[in-house]
Amino acid sequence: MQPGPGPSPSKAPPNSVLGRTMALLTAFRPGDTELSLAELTRRTGIPKPTAHRLIAELTTWNVVERTPKGIRLGMALFELGQLAPLQRGLREAAAPFLADLFQATHETVHLAVPDGVDVVYVQKLPGRNGPSVASRIGGRMPAYCTGVGKALLAFAPPGRLGEVVAAGLVRRTPRTVVAPGLLEKDLARIRESGVAVEHEESTVGIACVAAPVLDGSGHAVAAISITGWANRVDTNRLAPAVRTAALGLSRVLRAGTA
Repeated sequence: MQPGPGPSPSKAPPNSVLGRTMALLTAFRPGDTELSLAELTRRTGIPKPTAHRLIAELTTWNVVERTPKGIRLGMALFELGQLAPLQRGLREAAAPFLADLFQATHETVHLAVPDGVDVVYVQKLPGRNGPSVASRIGGRMPAYCTGVGKALLAFAPPGRLGEVVAAGLVRRTPRTVVAPGLLEKDLARIRESGVAVEHEESTVGIACVAAPVLDGSGHAVAAISITGWANRVDTNRLAPAVRTAALGLSRVLRAGTA
């Protein structure tokens, strides 16, 4: 599962100071330990003098740090992320359910939330003998081709599926569903069973089974999944455990908002 790409350098840079600041910060992609100023300007299209000035300001707030070879994201961003109430509360509530799934299966366990047409992973427990899944905490993937994404789409508010289809269904593997009608049928099956199954739709060699975490109105606010080798993981056998964990977390979250 490869996280989504960063901002396109072909786009014109934002006009506002805040917009340009965000463009610089979101230019960092998974695996980027640090970036040179030249690379940041290339990715964002922001003029070098302007980028240099903004980086200097961000450094005083510890949002970024200068290194001998360039710039890296600072500790202040991590600290701010820990203050996000929705994700922090969700992760805390989900912790025992995710831990039970991991101990029972030793496969990779994910917790994800919807964000536009994508899903964002807010927790990951890596499997011990499973595939090296490229998902990461804070990373994102398209909703239409992942187990957690389809679980979220099946129980999404009206209009979400239309937004996903309008954004484009890109074929990531030979098994990716790119026909809107077939995707709609798949989501209908998920609503009936309460679980979503993905077999090599996002990444060749990987399969997963996921279930939605529902709020009081029946809409999915998160999804839990188990991921493993496609030729080894038994999604039918694991489905009840994932479904039970998602139902348990749904009850905990609803009780907390009652």
